[in-house]
Amino acid sequence: MSVPGQHDFEVLGTEDVYQGRVIAVRVDEVAMPGGGRAKREVVEHLGAVAILALDEDDHVTLIHQYRHPIGRRNWELPAGLIDKPGEDPVETARRELVEEVGLAAADWSVLVDVAASPGFTDEVVRVYLATDIAAVERHVEGDEEADLVARRFPLEEAVRMVLTGEIVNASSIGGLLAAHAVRTLGVRPRPADAPWRDLPKRMPNRRR
Repeated sequence: MSVPGQHDFEVLGTEDVYQGRVIAVRVDEVAMPGGGRAKREVVEHLGAVAILALDEDDHVTLIHQYRHPIGRRNWELPAGLIDKPGEDPVETARRELVEEVGLAAADWSVLVDVAASPGFTDEVVRVYLATDIAAVERHVEGDEEADLVARRFPLEEAVRMVLTGEIVNASSIGGLLAAHAVRTLGVRPRPADAPWRDLPKRMPNRRR
């Protein structure tokens, strides 16, 4: 029996179960602290970015988007997959901000990295704070983006929507609460090129 907190959860074997466009599923056999073995199902993800675009009046732009797994539309931050091989995540964020809400930002920083559900998936979303906002021409790509509704909310109102359950998207919750801390507590966000330790790698490598 190893000392608690020091066991090496070595992967003894891996079976690929499924590979799709956005995710893959594998089953790892892992060495457990008591000497046994356990199977762990892992959903691999491309990784994603979300953008909290905050204007000079402390309004944030949210989108109302249909999410099929839960069967309804949600208010959430503009976001997108890191689906172009080798693209810098902040460039993904710039592109998604233009495509989804027709905005560009001159100043970028990192608010939070959100592990969506680390018990079964390696999906992590980096939430950027975008300021010095300007409107630009929006380039709609695909049926889903054509259905998006964008609306500006005071940051404090968006935080209230988190606490009342009107916003349930995990990266949006993390980003909004972090932005509120930046504005009210003087917490400094990280630079846009801050190291991203948990950026998913397995699924992007499958696509190369």
